[in-house]
Amino acid sequence: MEKTFTLLHTIVTATVFSAVSGWYGFMFGRESARKELGSLIEDLHGQRPNFDRPPPSPPHASS
Repeated sequence: MEKTFTLLHTIVTATVFSAVSGWYGFMFGRESARKELGSLIEDLHGQRPNFDRPPPSPPHASS
């Protein structure tokens, strides 16, 4: 028996391939962003305010 790929088979195969590759791209992109933001958050947590200085005074409005 001869096997032939119809237009419908081609469309279904392309759709499945696109869905799978899009899902992998989304998951790897999300993981990359999570790592990048995680290091940024850790950097920000490492910066502690300096309690030796008084807080800056608010700017005075001129009349």
